[in-house]
Amino acid sequence: MSTPVNDDSHVWVSWENYNRLIERLTLQVYQSGWKFDLILCLARGGVRVGDVMSRIFDAPLGILATSSYREAAGTKQGDLDIAKFITITRGAPAGRVLLVDDMVDTGLTFNRVREHLQQQFPEISELRSAVLWWKGHSKATPDYFVEKLPTNPWIHQPFEDYDSLRPHQLEAWIRKGSSTVA
Repeated sequence: MSTPVNDDSHVWVSWENYNRLIERLTLQVYQSGWKFDLILCLARGGVRVGDVMSRIFDAPLGILATSSYREAAGTKQGDLDIAKFITITRGAPAGRVLLVDDMVDTGLTFNRVREHLQQQFPEISELRSAVLWWKGHSKATPDYFVEKLPTNPWIHQPFEDYDSLRPHQLEAWIRKGSSTVA
């Protein structure tokens, strides 16, 4: 099965490309010379990005759950919810924190999370952000990004297949996948 062609409205991302984007973002942060104490990723989109970066940098990882894209199978932005607590193995976020997500779309989430962190965690001395994609209409500017997308396309990420897959469909899904593997 071939991947659809990218255009100004849609960007289709394979697993291989997705992983290369994370590696490029990680290299960009490393080459900047900025040292941080913690990577804080936004769940759900930033979890894979934060996990890989945490492993490569051998840095602690915190997770902050946020949600705004729940309506219309995750394609329409609604009210933003920010979790009350951050999942982290030791203490609370402090020092220099790298905030990681998959993208900055409208910027609403990034700006609200930044305000939330500054209010709730005054021990954070510096907060920088890193994303794979930065959309042109965004009201937020990330410190690090791999691709700027001025036409604001919908990004079709490889894990989105799971958004519509339900447990009762798994057996057929697995059979279908194993028949395409040589």
